[in-house]
Amino acid sequence: MSLIVQKYGGTSVGTPERIRNVAKRILETQQAGHQVVAVVSAMSGVTNKLIELAAAVTGEEADPTEREMDVLLSTGEQTTIALTAMCLNSMGSKAVSLTGAQAGITTDGVHTKARISTISPEEVHRLLDDGNIVILAGFQGQTPDGKITTLGRGGSDLTAIAMAAAIDADLCQIYTDVDGVYTCDPRVVKDAQKIDEISYDEMLEMASSGTKVMQSRSVEFAKKFGVVFQVRSSLNNNPGTTVREETMSMESVVIRGVSLEREQAKVTITSVGDQPGTAGKIFGAISDANINVDMIVQNVSVSKCDTTDISFTVHKNDIAKAEAALAPVLSEIGDGVKVEARDGIAKLSVVGIGMKSHSGVAAEMFAALSSAGVNIEMISTSEIKITVTVAEDQIEEAANVVHSAFNLAQ
Repeated sequence: MSLIVQKYGGTSVGTPERIRNVAKRILETQQAGHQVVAVVSAMSGVTNKLIELAAAVTGEEADPTEREMDVLLSTGEQTTIALTAMCLNSMGSKAVSLTGAQAGITTDGVHTKARISTISPEEVHRLLDDGNIVILAGFQGQTPDGKITTLGRGGSDLTAIAMAAAIDADLCQIYTDVDGVYTCDPRVVKDAQKIDEISYDEMLEMASSGTKVMQSRSVEFAKKFGVVFQVRSSLNNNPGTTVREETMSMESVVIRGVSLEREQAKVTITSVGDQPGTAGKIFGAISDANINVDMIVQNVSVSKCDTTDISFTVHKNDIAKAEAALAPVLSEIGDGVKVEARDGIAKLSVVGIGMKSHSGVAAEMFAALSSAGVNIEMISTSEIKITVTVAEDQIEEAANVVHSAFNLAQ
């Protein structure tokens, strides 16, 4: 008898009818001879309604404490696990719902974006051995002293993969509202193709550069603990995408996919003194403000050999926060230093482990963009990824010409 962990997202359990469909799928998996742990998210829209309720009772000028927000938001998943277990029991199965705390998930004390510290799965194993289907609340856990915490964006995916690792599951299935991972967003590139198999590293790079099917934190966890997982649709029985450690055969595919990320901003600090420690001061201030930075480009000035310009990208909503964080350190990093920030840009990335053994990828990508009249502003590379920034109003055209240049529709 194999052990399978399944995760169902908010759209998959968004209505009573969809909860019944999910319960039927879970039951069919058990009847096929498997033990099942099903991790579920809050019903679609519930989390947003809870956030609106918090704002309604605290007023626009007051922010509710993060501790109480965790207590509130965790109820969304608790509603779904109870409804799913009720549905399964009405079908003649044995199902038990567990909160994150009841399942032994212990986290650090950072509210609203906690990290899993340990999982003690004894209760999960006991219930499975007694013939139960375990319905587990995603997105949540508790601190060692009993405070409820939530795991932030993608938290239910992380719960599923972490639990699969803790109970040594044979397979983890991430059910969502799409058939799997595609070579590009099908809403942008109409002939995008579903990918049958992808490596952890490729999936991690695609997730971190705009592909919304999986959060990068979940993929990192899967890679660390060797959890093989599938991404597939809860709305049909089509085969999905398997994510696993790379194999030699994977390198024959040069480019696995194209990712895009909108709503980006470019922050440039000009006339920075070219001295040791300067970048540390800049990005230390950004880090202290909890701003996520992606691409970083530094160029030593040709005309002034003792100064440099540093540019980096952030989400456009973080522009004001970044400017405020940098203001106190500007005087420390050189006279005449200025900060210039501009939104209206987007990131385009090509990803593939085949780049390790094939040359000319960058040249082909740049030539395709040039032929379409798309100007490149910034370039960043890793061993298996090339990312550029372009004007946001050109991102869809850019994605289509690059997708076509690498024959990803084939």
